[in-house]
Amino acid sequence: MMRTMTLAAVLAVAAGTALAHGYKAGAVEIEHPWARATAGTAQNGAAYMVLTGHGKDADRLVSVSTPVADKAELHLHMMDNGVMKMRPVDAIEVMPGSPTTLAPGGLHIMLLGLKQPLVKGKAFPLTLTFEKGGPVTVEVDVQGAGAAAPAHEGAGKSSSK
Repeated sequence: MMRTMTLAAVLAVAAGTALAHGYKAGAVEIEHPWARATAGTAQNGAAYMVLTGHGKDADRLVSVSTPVADKAELHLHMMDNGVMKMRPVDAIEVMPGSPTTLAPGGLHIMLLGLKQPLVKGKAFPLTLTFEKGGPVTVEVDVQGAGAAAPAHEGAGKSSSK
């Protein structure tokens, strides 16, 4: 017996088994968006990725938003008189040919007022807005609570504009 799948079913299977790990906004490539799982009572989380400019001019990540949190902000961890502190930043520069890594302990996207826990193995949408490249929505892959980097290799491709 021959079975057929609707286009919606095919897309649902593809989305569930092959999360895209690479995206573009203008000349900026966004690779491996990921987050750490959070405890059930956690109010905040963070998202990380690598941004690489492939154009001749710099661009800037100027805002972020997600439906999984009340607010998303661009942040930086920094040492201040021997104490690690976290501060919001207005924008994150993306220079041509030089990767800008958002990672634990450095630049990152802070998710404030989580509406539900971030669960390992799940994903959530995050919209990044670049000054020149405009907006792009990426799927953030949730890793284990202690992850130091994304646990996947390779990059799928998706585009916004």
